Amino acid sequence: MSEPYDQLLDATIQHLEDLKGQGVRFLPVTADTLAALKSMEAPQRVPVSKAAAPALPGTAPVAPTLAPVSAYASVPVQESLLASAPSAPSIVLDPQAKAEAMKELRGRALACQKCPNLASARKNVVFGVGDINAALMFVGEAPGADEDMQGEPFVGAAGQLLTRIIQTIGLSRETVYIGNILKCRPDTPGQSSGNRKPTAEEMKTCIPYLHEQIDLIQPKVLVGLGATAIEGLIGKTGITRLRGQWHTYRGIPLMPTFHPSYLLRNQALSEKRKVWEDMLQVMERLGLPISEKQRGYFLKP
Repeated sequence: MSEPYDQLLDATIQHLEDLKGQGVRFLPVTADTLAALKSMEAPQRVPVSKAAAPALPGTAPVAPTLAPVSAYASVPVQESLLASAPSAPSIVLDPQAKAEAMKELRGRALACQKCPNLASARKNVVFGVGDINAALMFVGEAPGADEDMQGEPFVGAAGQLLTRIIQTIGLSRETVYIGNILKCRPDTPGQSSGNRKPTAEEMKTCIPYLHEQIDLIQPKVLVGLGATAIEGLIGKTGITRLRGQWHTYRGIPLMPTFHPSYLLRNQALSEKRKVWEDMLQVMERLGLPISEKQRGYFLKP
């Protein structure tokens, strides 16, 4: 086999090993995919340059991703190795299968006991809310007290502000998807109120649920809300430096921005404008109409 093919094969095997470590047991292969693979000639004909998707401005090329669920067939990981071949057709999830898979994932998350301290302290598991076919998905760090009480993400003061932001770009909570890295509120032993930052270990333990959500929803754009969420997603710190710059996460454009709670603490027009500029970029990426009035929000007269 050629060296480029060996490199592609090694990268594919590593990706599958990573998925296996996250608890993924099956990957999707459609009948059309198998037919396309059978018709492929010698592996030397597959150029390495096709293994990466076109790069977004300011980002590195993105390796192809594998969705965890299929309406057509589930095969053991070993048998679906070639499903990542760059010439294979893209996988479209059946709506009913997607809904059933999300329901099954939700059930696993609600029963999760991986973090005993969080499981014993929580009132509710905060799985996520919104349209599982959404083009736009927001990701926060963890539920707070209000979210823990109601079992829904972003329902407190910060959540109300997020809802207004979503409405201002012309969408609604029902047409986007909102989730967190952590599905349980970080416990606060000895405290009667307040929240704490989730630990790196807690986020590492819980993030496979988010990965499955993203892979099922397949949004066109992700928005990471706040420093902790961005650190948990891409392992980078410095939200002031990172916000407004496109990144890529699981093959999807990711826009880091300030957490709504930051805007509640800092009411400066300049800070509101920064978040709005991030949202304008998101709107442009999604192809949403932008009026001159919207472009002028939070600018000084």
